[in-house]
Amino acid sequence: MRVVLQRVRWARVEVEGAVVGEIAAGLLALVGVADGDDAAEARRLADKTVRLRLFAAGDRPFDLPLTAVDGAALLCVSQFTLLADVRRGNRPSWSRAARPGDAEGLVEAYATAVEAHGVPVARGRFGATMAVTLENDGPVTIVLDGDDLTGPRRSA
Repeated sequence: MRVVLQRVRWARVEVEGAVVGEIAAGLLALVGVADGDDAAEARRLADKTVRLRLFAAGDRPFDLPLTAVDGAALLCVSQFTLLADVRRGNRPSWSRAARPGDAEGLVEAYATAVEAHGVPVARGRFGATMAVTLENDGPVTIVLDGDDLTGPRRSA
């Protein structure tokens, strides 16, 4: 799985002109599911999402996790294009992306695991053409790859 987190002042997602998910301050999570991913990986990434210290506290710009910010929420949007392979040619391949039936459940598992930490979660609509609008805060953008969280640590 790959999750791109953006710290936002606000974000919303629309489908066919109607708002289907909206948050004030918090994180926008664009979630891509790879073939072979599982619910344990979705939970691991959700746990990391809520523990990351991406919010300011006093003069420390990266001190608080999402769970420590009053009123903060997460907007979860599925995005299979995060799994694009562009190594050959000019047309991206999404052969590494999970099939929609598998991916939908894992995107929901990620969102549900974030909610289990007490964070309000708004959602996009899986499989729909969505218009995502946001105001970056920072900007702060972090990429979480499931493989990075389970592989061996590298020494500096």
